[in-house]
Amino acid sequence: MNSIRAIARATLRIGMALGLTTVAALAPCTPAVAAQAHVSVVAAENFYGDVVKQLGGDYVDVTSILSNPDEDPHLFEASPKTARALHSATLVVYNGAAYDPWMEKLLAASPSAKRTVIVAAALVGAKPGDNPHLWYKPQTMPAVARAVSAALAAADPAHRAQYDANLARFIESLKPIDARIARLRKSYAGAPVTATEPVAGYLSDAIGLSMRNTRFQLSVMNDTEPAASDIAAFEQDLRGKRVRVLIYNAQAVSKLTERMLALAKQAQVPAVRVTETEPAGQTYQQWMSGQIDSLAKALGDSQP
Repeated sequence: MNSIRAIARATLRIGMALGLTTVAALAPCTPAVAAQAHVSVVAAENFYGDVVKQLGGDYVDVTSILSNPDEDPHLFEASPKTARALHSATLVVYNGAAYDPWMEKLLAASPSAKRTVIVAAALVGAKPGDNPHLWYKPQTMPAVARAVSAALAAADPAHRAQYDANLARFIESLKPIDARIARLRKSYAGAPVTATEPVAGYLSDAIGLSMRNTRFQLSVMNDTEPAASDIAAFEQDLRGKRVRVLIYNAQAVSKLTERMLALAKQAQVPAVRVTETEPAGQTYQQWMSGQIDSLAKALGDSQP
């Protein structure tokens, strides 16, 4: 019996020693795991998701719902996968101004007191009925970036300094875009242009271009047939070369807009392609800069 008890005690001591060794080995990993904790973010549109990633770096996990530049975002329908992603998100960013109304429905169906929601429209004072393409408005992304940076710092205060540094870097990266817009305004303010939709309307306004055929654009954006008089006015502007440029939404092309593109080509009116979704492999800054370069070239600007 004594030998049995001795064996048992020895076994217990070995087990305890192994247990302590295991705990000791695991203990140093705990801070590392905590340091790698990510803030879960869902962005309705991929350009907002891109900005979040630029600000959050390795400390955020970002899911962007609308991310295909070959699809019409107005035809998007939310899926159960989208609802699940929103349910577990710490931070949600979406456009608002009736551009992505499905987001409001999904958030209402899955309320959470731990979730922070940032709506771009609310930050710049846009409302339903206004042009919803707010990411073309120069004031929008700085406002969104500051709100996102503050939300990330609140959710993950250990990395506040990094978020602050990333925010400063992001704001600085927008200055060349603002400078290019200001220079184009000096040269082309008042130049008449037209568009199939008001996608780049805010950019046109920032440059000071004179936008024509706005009723036509609103009809196309709202998926309704433009009035015959509006179609005729659009065609006359192209045939008579009364506009310097035709801006068209490459993600929402119909037989009517294809007809306008064909007329522009016949009349030798330059056509500039814009999209509602950030192309894969580009940052928001690269995307905007590329479209501004295309518009500048079409207007006749030769400076980089």
